Amino acid sequence: MPRTSERGGPQTRERIREAAAILFFERGYDAVTVAEVARAAGVSSVTVFNHFARKEDLFFDRTTDAVELVQSAIRDRAVGTDVVTALENMSLRLSEERSPLSGIDPRSEEFFRTVAGSPALISRAREIAAELQDVLIAELERDADFSGDAKLLAAFFIAGYSSLLVTTAGRVLAGDRDESMVDDHRTRLDRLFAALRNGVA
Repeated sequence: MPRTSERGGPQTRERIREAAAILFFERGYDAVTVAEVARAAGVSSVTVFNHFARKEDLFFDRTTDAVELVQSAIRDRAVGTDVVTALENMSLRLSEERSPLSGIDPRSEEFFRTVAGSPALISRAREIAAELQDVLIAELERDADFSGDAKLLAAFFIAGYSSLLVTTAGRVLAGDRDESMVDDHRTRLDRLFAALRNGVA
């Protein structure tokens, strides 16, 4: 493939991400090398790592979005809105939009199947959950209006949301993509936040 210009910022990053996704979904994450992704995107391996710190980030490319959502949910919530409600509003919005971060995006099956087939991705997913927990702890601890246990609330929220995603992923991989799956996802969200209010906050 002719090598295209490696300058282009977001455009180059998106080209790399798209090339990686195609290869990962076709062959499985562990069977694809960074060099192969670079060739498919028409860039060098160095350029790939200029845009993505590690191979796993080529797949989990929405981690930065997740961090920003968590930060914004706490920092930008309306006056008088408690942090649990702010996190609930964020989670419900992701569900209503069928965002990839909700797990009920119609295109999620290939994503979940690829993760399930790769120990490296499963391990990285757990690391990302821990990183998001630390982000949430930091936001809660600097929030003057929050007086609860930041570490406990963050741990419960991240663990609860992760469990919800795993359950939803299982249904998607089993071929369950109808509205009952979406309804179950939202019911579990309601239960999660009822538990957070009654047991933590």
